Amino acid sequence: MGAMRARRPPGRHRRAGQERQVTYREVIAVREFRALWYGQGLSLLGDQLAQVALAVLVYDRTGSPLATAAVYALTYLPGIVGGPLLAGLADRFARRGVMLACDLLRAVLVGVMAVPGVPFWALCALVFLVVLLSAPFSAARAALLPEVLEGDAYVMGSALQNMTNQAVQMLGFAAGGALIATMGPYRALALDAATFLGSALILVSGVRRRPAAQPDGAKPSMWTMTKGGARLVFGSRKLRTLVLFAWLCGFYILPEGLAAPYAAALHTGALPVPVITGLLMAAMPAGTVVGAFLFSRFVSPPRRLRLMGWMAMLSCAPLIVTAIRPPLAVVLAAWVLSGIGGAYQLAANAAFVQSVPPERRAQAFGLVQSGLMTVQGIGILVGGFAAERLGPEPVVALAGIAGVISAAVLAMVWTESRDKAARVSAQATA
Repeated sequence: MGAMRARRPPGRHRRAGQERQVTYREVIAVREFRALWYGQGLSLLGDQLAQVALAVLVYDRTGSPLATAAVYALTYLPGIVGGPLLAGLADRFARRGVMLACDLLRAVLVGVMAVPGVPFWALCALVFLVVLLSAPFSAARAALLPEVLEGDAYVMGSALQNMTNQAVQMLGFAAGGALIATMGPYRALALDAATFLGSALILVSGVRRRPAAQPDGAKPSMWTMTKGGARLVFGSRKLRTLVLFAWLCGFYILPEGLAAPYAAALHTGALPVPVITGLLMAAMPAGTVVGAFLFSRFVSPPRRLRLMGWMAMLSCAPLIVTAIRPPLAVVLAAWVLSGIGGAYQLAANAAFVQSVPPERRAQAFGLVQSGLMTVQGIGILVGGFAAERLGPEPVVALAGIAGVISAAVLAMVWTESRDKAARVSAQATA
């Protein structure tokens, strides 16, 4: 443990002003990062099985795109309601301890869900609590990562985590239908509970203890922290713009909520509807894996910020092709390309981290994450309502058009803000 403390994460040895691209090998060599990386991937894999089963089951029972999208959107509600308040726990208490507590509690709750015969209302309540606990866990992990990795190492570590998460989602979505048909929903839930326990064990063995980010004598109330975090995030034009870039995903995530009814519309008999559903839900994560690798590995840090607006537009533009009702292969290609464009989130995330004080990162990340849940949930719900009347294809295309327009506006604001900052810096240097 002492040797691990002495080890400097990649990027700390650089002199001021230098910007060296870090390799994936250097990032993976950091033991604490590996623990965060493995634990996140393990628990996410279990979650995807339940998500696919839920989408297919609801649509099979109701035949309603609105009902399917509503249930999918319902999983975002706890993060919207409790995220801003609970995320501050990761600033008030030791972040590793917060993550362990959340993992253990979620393992117990999901274990209860795996018991046959649990009433439907109880299942809904348990799902609400499980998703609610993801808010402080995600905030703690997001705030801890910049302490483990600094500078460009943080970007590379974020890219590696993002690629892994998307690959796990792709695998879970693509194979989820077949696995659920073989295992059944209760065994899938039991497996999900086991992944939370595995994540907790990895964190205990691989992440060292750190004190709370805020001293014991300087811990304001949760409500005061939430208000202070909101002023911090939305009081700065730069942070506001970066947050809106992050929330842009509400447009290009919408198709995932319509995957089951879209699969029914594309069904021609060659592939079963659950298989088409899984392929559609896996397409964007697949593109994100490719985009994150290319964007982090072959684009320099300063250039990532310059390309952020263009990549954001790319994340939405391919969705417009669905207006002409193309075949499955074209839809999959368009959704993969959209996922590639979503790699701009790496640059936005890194810029956001650099602009937020370390002792307030968890609260700031929690507010952004809550907003993400809100825009995604509302977007999917509105999309389902519209698809009930128009069909999934034109709704996805409309989301793409609205997303491109929003991304273009943000790109102009970001360019103006970046150019102004560059002029101020040049004047100060002169």
